[in-house]
Amino acid sequence: MPRQDAPSPNGLTYADSGVDIDAGDKAAQLILRHLRRTQGQRVIPNPGGFAGLFRLDYNEQLFKRNYKDPVLVACTDGVGTKVKLAAQLDIHDTVGIDLVAMSVNDMLVQGAEPLLFLDYIGVHNVDPTHIERIVKGVADGCEQAGCALLGGETAEMPAVYAPGDYDLAGFAIGVVELARAIDPLRVEPGDIVLALASSGVHSNGYSLVRKIVKSKRLKLDKTYPELDEQKTLGKVLLEPTRIYARSIVSLQRAYKVKKVISGMAHITGGGLAANLARALPPKTDAVLQRTWAVPPVFTFLQERGAIDPAEMDRVFNMGVGYCLIVRPTFADSIASKLRKHGETVWTIGKIVRGRGRIRWSP
Repeated sequence: MPRQDAPSPNGLTYADSGVDIDAGDKAAQLILRHLRRTQGQRVIPNPGGFAGLFRLDYNEQLFKRNYKDPVLVACTDGVGTKVKLAAQLDIHDTVGIDLVAMSVNDMLVQGAEPLLFLDYIGVHNVDPTHIERIVKGVADGCEQAGCALLGGETAEMPAVYAPGDYDLAGFAIGVVELARAIDPLRVEPGDIVLALASSGVHSNGYSLVRKIVKSKRLKLDKTYPELDEQKTLGKVLLEPTRIYARSIVSLQRAYKVKKVISGMAHITGGGLAANLARALPPKTDAVLQRTWAVPPVFTFLQERGAIDPAEMDRVFNMGVGYCLIVRPTFADSIASKLRKHGETVWTIGKIVRGRGRIRWSP
């Protein structure tokens, strides 16, 4: 007589519902090396743990980092429908960089230094190699940002995601000394607006990008002379979001006493005007000039899609990925320091008295 607690040979299994536990375990093993290469001395080993451990203060002399009045800064974001292009092209090792960039660049605006990052990957079914490629990109982004990839979650949900589809979400934690936190009320008339170049479309506006590609029957595997003769349209559109962490953190460390940065803005959905306006106090305006170089990808999209210039400005970064509002006497030295860190920098405007608006100068 069979045991009453033994599984029936005809009983359903988790795999029958579309979830493969073994594949998930294999994926977890494959991504471990990518996590480890981002983790420095402040990460506490925790084999088998249910959460990651990170030391805020660290007293060992070589890596010493202590805070007097620390404030934790937290961000979360995704990559949007850029993952649809990644899936269509079967290129998955760049959207992870985008994922890190979207959260980390946001926290920089508050004056924070990125510390750690967590990711969430939702998929139809777990393909360990596919998951590893995504996480490789996340680890690459964490290395660029100088933060630790501390952990994450892969959710296999065939009832939610269609075959081949997946989604990404990222969660970043940083720290800033309270006395050094960015306060937008510090922005005042006379301050200068500096712009840092984007690497391309970044991670906003991809529903419109995909609409243009589909409606105009553009070929993602084709090169276009208006763009890059060495890169297909697909690779141009998948260019990862630039991460500004090392440049901005290094800049702030160069001015340990003087508060030379009045405000900052990460240029994402809504474009330059909407995001820079968030950094303005109610009694100031920013008067801007189009002194920067617009990357060819935006001209290409605008012309192929017959998009109104105002709509382009509202949807895309148009070549400016990040802005700083700085004291006028330090503007040149700040721009020079940023260029030494590899940034392309333009002076694009000035702060004047106003009502919290963006104005354009001819």
